[in-house]
Amino acid sequence: MKELSRIVKNLPQSGIRKLQEAAREIPDAIRLETGEPDFKTPDYICEAAARAMDEGFTKYTSVPGIQSLRNALAEDFSERLGIDVNTGQIVVTAGATMALDIVLGCLGNPGDEVLIPDPGWPVYTMQVMSNSLKPVPYIMPADKGFEPGRENIEPLITEKTKAIVVNTPSNPTGAVFHEETIRMILDLARKYDLYVISDEVYDYLIYEGKHISLKSLDQDGRVILISGVSKKYAMTGWRIGYAIASEEIISLMKQLMVPMIGNATAVAQKAAEAAITGPQDFVEISRRDYKKRRDAAAAVFREENVDFYFPHGAFYMMADISCCRMDSEKFALKLLADEHVAVAPGGTFGESSRQMVRISCGTEMTALCEGIRRMCRYIKKYSG
Repeated sequence: MKELSRIVKNLPQSGIRKLQEAAREIPDAIRLETGEPDFKTPDYICEAAARAMDEGFTKYTSVPGIQSLRNALAEDFSERLGIDVNTGQIVVTAGATMALDIVLGCLGNPGDEVLIPDPGWPVYTMQVMSNSLKPVPYIMPADKGFEPGRENIEPLITEKTKAIVVNTPSNPTGAVFHEETIRMILDLARKYDLYVISDEVYDYLIYEGKHISLKSLDQDGRVILISGVSKKYAMTGWRIGYAIASEEIISLMKQLMVPMIGNATAVAQKAAEAAITGPQDFVEISRRDYKKRRDAAAAVFREENVDFYFPHGAFYMMADISCCRMDSEKFALKLLADEHVAVAPGGTFGESSRQMVRISCGTEMTALCEGIRRMCRYIKKYSG
């Protein structure tokens, strides 16, 4: 048999997926490894999907998404960003992950380099590599609140650099970038003629400070904003994401959509439209609940005297396991086997976080705190 794809064979495995698979074998495991809201999708959204099915809205849609959904997105983002966003600048995809992948496919040529955050979501590396591009990590220093400085980015830029991926609020750190950081990144992008892929899927989950969208400061169409309904409306399984970019980039994205998927699921698009145009009470209720969980989790870490990094957005926290002198994946697998607590190994997010683990506050409060207590005891057990 002829050789299968070397590109796919060489893709790094996600440590999160590895822990998820292992945790499924332990029925009573406390699941702190998965970045998924534990809330049920609000009823009004599900009802809109049911109506769409009853009305026979189960056919192909236009490639970039149904007009009414894109109209709703254009209105919503125009208001929130303070700029004029029109439907020609929007494409709807099967999840924000797909939007990211399509953007990379449209921006890059084989051998181009893409700057990605470290620590950062591991899928960035996989997507860059699968598009025959080279990932170049830029460090987000823990001692600076996981916020990059100019010195962490500019020395990495070469003639081959095509784009920089930015994620704020951050997965896995929960960092919310300050305005000066956002402006510094845009300044570098203009200086070296780079595209900016801005993953803002957690933009509504801010506990302190303010989210500043890179797209809101975009003056020349080099910023591509990526977002979706998965986290904001507890719709992870509905698989609806979207990109906002210049019409030139959107045109290429639509072209690439045709052989990849054609269009996002019709019924799910109707559900997303209902989410965006309907009552937004759920969004604020869930944000407040996540903040309570964040605060409760932080209180446990402080009570147990275990080092952690206090997040200001998203629903993740990073904990320091360097005292255990153990690789993060080995630690995570031992913790799961011995204490029945699943966490994400920090090494899957980048070299700089190999002595950390990530926990998700998407888990119910009681289980979250119990899981952290067990983990803290485990850290102390292997400390030194």
